[in-house]
This record gives sequence, structure tokens and C-alpha cells, in this order.
Amino acid sequence: MSSTEHLVVIGASAGGVAALRRLAAALPPAFPAAVLIVLHLGTHESLLPELMGLDCPLSVAHARDGEALARGTIRIAPPDHHLTVADDRLRLTRGPKEHFARPAIDPLFRSAARAADSRVIGVLLTGMLDDGTVGLQAIKAAGGVAIVQDPDDAEESDMPASALRNVAVDHCVALAQIPPLLARLVAEPPERRAQRC
Repeated sequence: MSSTEHLVVIGASAGGVAALRRLAAALPPAFPAAVLIVLHLGTHESLLPELMGLDCPLSVAHARDGEALARGTIRIAPPDHHLTVADDRLRLTRGPKEHFARPAIDPLFRSAARAADSRVIGVLLTGMLDDGTVGLQAIKAAGGVAIVQDPDDAEESDMPASALRNVAVDHCVALAQIPPLLARLVAEPPERRAQRC
């Protein structure tokens, strides 16, 4: 990943399969950023890459440890593994659960903030409890952009509502508005992107 390329990280929990499929299907085919996703799966087998790949124009797969970040790809945390980023590569670990979850959203968001600083864009979707809030705080502290699905639009509002209470979120929008927003943001230099919710 070059110093000018963006990194998009997305977290979801309850209601996330449908939300992620809708979001991915609406991304443009030439999306110029790597996209990393954590969905709370636990140890359950996941068909999410296959489901998302049915309608998504980008390459979708489970992340592999050591895989390089690549623009125009979506990589998803596999069951029972945290997904993080280090030195422009994906890392899979079986570290302690966070928020009762492995994979969890906060480890990905925190590592992305360290790896991509102001080039990272964090997206928090539907889900229960508060995973993702601390990670979005880290993204904002690094100069990145925080996007939250409007709680009124989410199947489960806890995670988006927690982020809105605790993070200086840049954009709070309905799910349908997130893909065009991402397309616009990754086309802009970081200093031009901020727009408070």
C-alpha cells in the first residue's frame, strides 16, 4: 500500500450479513482501496465471502495471514481469528476475545489506525453492544475518517449509537449512502475529507 492509498475497515455484528452484502454490491468495480471486514462470527463456519461475491464487483475472500493489502479487494476475518494490519500485510491471530468476540472489530480498527493513519476510513454498521467504538476513537486520533450507520437505519442500533455517543464521527448516514460516500472519500486527499455528522 503506497503512502497515498486509502484503507477502508468495516465492522458489523447482528444484522451484518445483509448489510455487508448490500454495501459491497454497491461499490464501484474500480474501487481504489483495500477493504477489510470483521463480522462477529465466533467459531461458526462462514460463507460470507461467497455470499458477498455473488453481487460484489470486487475480489472477495477470507483473509490469509501474511497476505499483502491490495486495492480493489475485500478481505474478511475468518472464524475464530482476529484480523489486523501490520507492515501493509494482513495478520491473523487467536488472541484474547474482545467484547466477547473473536474476531472482534476493535483490534482491526486499532491496527488500521497505526498502519494507515490519516488514510484509514472506519465504517461501523449494525450490531449489539459497543465493539468498534474504541477502534473508531483510534482512527479519529490518527487523523482518519469515522463513518457510522444511522442507528435508525440499522437492524441493531447498539454499536452505531455507542460510537455516536463516544466518537467525533464524521458521517452518520443510512446504509444506502455509505458506498457512494466511500467512493468519494477514497478519491480525495485526506485533508479534504472531513465533514462532521
